[in-house]
Amino acid sequence: MGETWNKKEREKKKQQLKKQKEERRQERKEQSKESKSLDNMLAYLDENGNLSDTPPDPKKKEKVRLEDIQIGIPRLEDREEETNLHTGTVISFNEGKGFGFIKDRTIQQNIFFHVNSLAEPVKEQNEVSFELERTPKGLSAVNVKLLR
Repeated sequence: MGETWNKKEREKKKQQLKKQKEERRQERKEQSKESKSLDNMLAYLDENGNLSDTPPDPKKKEKVRLEDIQIGIPRLEDREEETNLHTGTVISFNEGKGFGFIKDRTIQQNIFFHVNSLAEPVKEQNEVSFELERTPKGLSAVNVKLLR
């Protein structure tokens, strides 16, 4: 028996697909040769930190001293002394539970305080001075002193 018409058509399609596949492979090979030049692979940073294809302008270059670069947080002795004294108004105080809240004048936040951090007894609407302390639950007032 000889080949049927259907078999011949399938063989032709296979040959065409092989030929197309080989042509695409050759095209990719040629394109990759063109795009592998060093100039095509380089990327530059401009003065704003954005990537660009053109090299940066040497006139806009800034000199940076190695000593001026700080990685991480500054050492404790290099930090400026912060003024931590704040003033505010006691907006609520529960003597039975032993805590209250102060409305800070500068940052306009309600700051928690505990009865153990009071230097003298306070009542609601009293003007007080205090220091801020960061706790795991947020800001807390310590060394609370009555102003009026």
